Order: sequence, then structure tokens, then C-alpha cells
Amino acid sequence: MLIRAGYELILGVNVPTAMTAMLKVHPLRAADLRTPQAVVTSPALPTRDYIDQFGNICTRMVLPPGDTVLSCDVVVEDSGMPDPQYLDAIQHPVDDVPDDALIYLLGSRYCETDRMSALAWSLFGHVEPGWGRVQAIVEYAHHRLEYGYEHADATRTANEGHEHRVGVCRDFAHLAIALCRCMNIPARYCTGYLGDIGVPPAATAMDFHAWFDVYLGGGWHVFDARHNHPRIGRILMAHGRDATDTALTTTFGPVWLNGFKVHTDEVSSVELTAA
Repeated sequence: MLIRAGYELILGVNVPTAMTAMLKVHPLRAADLRTPQAVVTSPALPTRDYIDQFGNICTRMVLPPGDTVLSCDVVVEDSGMPDPQYLDAIQHPVDDVPDDALIYLLGSRYCETDRMSALAWSLFGHVEPGWGRVQAIVEYAHHRLEYGYEHADATRTANEGHEHRVGVCRDFAHLAIALCRCMNIPARYCTGYLGDIGVPPAATAMDFHAWFDVYLGGGWHVFDARHNHPRIGRILMAHGRDATDTALTTTFGPVWLNGFKVHTDEVSSVELTAA
């Protein structure tokens, strides 16, 4: 399956403003790219990339006063299969968790494990460790929160989301991640593209999506508390401890979002050639 994905962001600033962006497909999917990927800017700006401590591609630039358009259009090959399910995947004792996964057991800016530990153990302490325990956490988060763009709040934490019972996809992910970490299951926040492939089209405009990975059975596995169902065509852009580490844009000064479009669609090789 071929998926054409991309975006157009219009950012406005009053003075020259430094910015970092995580707007490229993650290196884990580099072998699947079928066209070059680049963050195109208008006006044309000097940019440079680096790899952060989580393996994400970060692009640095300085926005000039006025509006800057950031855009990309890339084609990615995908298996066309739903998220894999490994129902027998075991939960590792903490002393068997790999060194580089230990950070995903700790509390973070949006996932305050110290505030949620007692709740997590009261809800899931009786559930058999492993895939089933994570699925129970996903079910809980999925039903605990009411989804809606009107509920978006960039400062809401997992504990606050649990109390307010509303949120967007990042809140579903943060809540499930925090509960997993409380149960000694390494969990990391993920963001990227997820189009309406294999499901009825959503009534709202396309957006980037947030989900999470857990470390079970010797590997990382995808879970999605917002949708709570295996999906087709998930394309990772960045992962980290929470939304702090994976912000698609970070500006070091005031900025206004003056335009925002995302597209993620299945295309045929014929359509690709014609384009």
C-alpha cells in the first residue's frame, strides 16, 4: 500500500524567532519512504537537521517577521495491515527492562506517575501482567475521556485529564501512558500520521494523531487509547516521554498559527505516476 501524507502550516511571528520542528517521518520508517522528504519553507529559509536523544529528526530554523509556510508531501509504503496484536506478549520484571527503556517507567511533564500510582494499582493490580493488562488500561482510558476538539488544552496532564474526563488524542495517550508506567510497564508517547484508511471517514478535518508504544515481550508494540482498535496506515514522526519531547513545532518566542492542513490518503502507483 502507498500512502501520500503531508501538511501545510502557516506560522506568524512579529520578530525573528528561532524554532525547532519534528515534521519528518521518523528514521524507523526511512526504508519505507518512496519519495524524498523535506520541510519546504516559504519564504525559503536556511534549515538544518539533527537527531535528538529519542531518535527523532529535528529541523532548526529562524522564522522571519510575518507569515512562514511550512509544507511537505511524501509517499510512504505501508504493509496495509492493521496494528499487530501480540496477545501472549509478557510484561518484563523491572530488572529485566533494557537500560534505554527505563526512562519510560518514570514520571514526566504530562504523565505524573506519583499522583496516579494508587489509582492504577487499585484498578489494574488484579489484572494478569502482560498484553491483557495494557489492554485493560487502554479500555479504561478510552471510556474515561470524552473526545472533542473543543476540549483541547495544551497544558492538561494525565491526572487532570482523568479528573476532567475530556480531551483530545494526546490526553488519551497521556492517561494510558501514566497508568502503564504506574504498573511498571514502559510506555512512550508517539505522534504522526493516521488517515481514515479502512474505516469510515471522520467528520472532522484531518490532523496529526497521538498514540503510544509499550515494551512487552522483548519489543515495542502500538496501542491507541483514542480509537481502541487496530488501525491501518500509522506513520510515526516522533516518540518520547510525552508531548513535550514530540512537539511538532517549538518556537522560542510568541507565535500564531494562521493556517493548518494535514493530508493522509492511500494512493495507487498509477495515481502517483500521474501526479
